[in-house]
Amino acid sequence: MLEFISGNVQKLTPTYAVIENSGIGYFVNISLYTCEKLKQNTSTTLLIHEIIREDTHELYGFIDEVERTMFRFLLSVSGVGANTARVILSKLSASEVATAIAGGNVQVLQGIKGIGAKTAQRIIIDLKDKVSVGSQSLEIFVSQSNTLAQEALSALIMLGFAKNSVEKIVQAIVSENSDANVEDVVKTALKRL
Repeated sequence: MLEFISGNVQKLTPTYAVIENSGIGYFVNISLYTCEKLKQNTSTTLLIHEIIREDTHELYGFIDEVERTMFRFLLSVSGVGANTARVILSKLSASEVATAIAGGNVQVLQGIKGIGAKTAQRIIIDLKDKVSVGSQSLEIFVSQSNTLAQEALSALIMLGFAKNSVEKIVQAIVSENSDANVEDVVKTALKRL
């Protein structure tokens, strides 16, 4: 799987960019948000989400981790494909999508072309646990701490612990010590269980 592509922006449109790297031009689908951050004939790095199926091999590029994470969250919702997720992130920023989800605002999501009431409700129901409203601002569970928490949680589940019993413990450990690695989090969680 590709994690990112660094190279020169050879061609830039609102829906895709061609990134030249080592003499190869990569066709990368992008959102309007990412398009606004890029400039043609400049060097850039795009984070990649790769979709490989029998009949296609597509690359989706993102300027930051927050947008890519929201894209992946949207893909996890039944009935939301890659192009629909990209349209959502072209109309709204990742934080605006997260605010709509956290607030249960069906109308905001329905305002996006191709999103009906049922799909908007499904997005809110499926993703409500993945976004959190803090006292000062909305946060998408993203960043290194989320990856760290997910990896630690997966390890503990593989060790036979129930997800419900370890999820809050892992989140607490990660928020106490964001510099910890997966092994530290798992060891600390084992001591607390």
